Amino acid sequence: MSTKKEMKKKKRLTKGDVTFHVLNYAVFLILTIICAYPFYYLIINTISSNDLSANGFINFLPKQIHFENYVQVIKLRGLSTAVFVSIGRVVIGTAATVLASAFLGFMFTQEKMWGRKFWYRFIVITMYFNAGLIPMYLTMQNLHLTNSFWVYVIPGIVQPFNIILVKTYVESIPKSLQEAAEIDGAGVLKIFRRVILPTSTPILATVAIFSAVGHWNSFQDTLMYITDQSLWTLQYLLYSYINQASSLAMLIKNSLGSAQNMMALATQQTSTSVRMTVSVIVVLPILCIYPMFQKYFVKGIMIGSVKG
Repeated sequence: MSTKKEMKKKKRLTKGDVTFHVLNYAVFLILTIICAYPFYYLIINTISSNDLSANGFINFLPKQIHFENYVQVIKLRGLSTAVFVSIGRVVIGTAATVLASAFLGFMFTQEKMWGRKFWYRFIVITMYFNAGLIPMYLTMQNLHLTNSFWVYVIPGIVQPFNIILVKTYVESIPKSLQEAAEIDGAGVLKIFRRVILPTSTPILATVAIFSAVGHWNSFQDTLMYITDQSLWTLQYLLYSYINQASSLAMLIKNSLGSAQNMMALATQQTSTSVRMTVSVIVVLPILCIYPMFQKYFVKGIMIGSVKG
């Protein structure tokens, strides 16, 4: 009985503990609201009255809800092609980066690899030094990658940071698994395929998140290497739309019929409505997909960050 009473006394929270927990939850709640509010602000302004939004009257709750902004923006020329290019880039680019990171990270843990330390340092040093914009453009031009879809994929296949993550993770896998496979006669490729890939799911999911988000958000490579509009990505197209928001708003208004031109100010396009609607279209896919990989992301980073 005395032992049970002692256990109950130990479990009781002191006033200091209660104060700490309350302050801890309050601080994190405030930080969560600060992080989430910009996205909430964008969304409520895209579905509210455009004239109220343009004048800054929509701050906390939507007013005069409508979805005409999304209907009109989706009709903009070239949007469907840009979506297809971006999805293709994300899928192919992410798959290539994950496979390359997994294989190189695995090979750099193999002591029998020729020049292992040299090649590892050679790749890592590229994190800190690069040739610059003009040499990079000339290299892409000499490789005939300008105005090509593959300029989105090939230059980003080898990512030093991702390779370091995978290498550290592979070093945490018991060597006995690989040794057992070698005793059974498995070669390097078979060990990589049958042993390393199945046991490296968390870190590979982490690399996939990094790569997919990077590909989805990138628009500067389109700006530098692409002039063919059929190869524009969604991000670059929407970036140009944001810069031309005022003229696009007028174009949408002028493209409507005379009867529709008499519509209420609540649904007439403004530069503010175009900018915010375009921003939501860019961000929304990542907001929907990212939480699905969150558990793999956290596990992969934590395991890959500790050696041994």
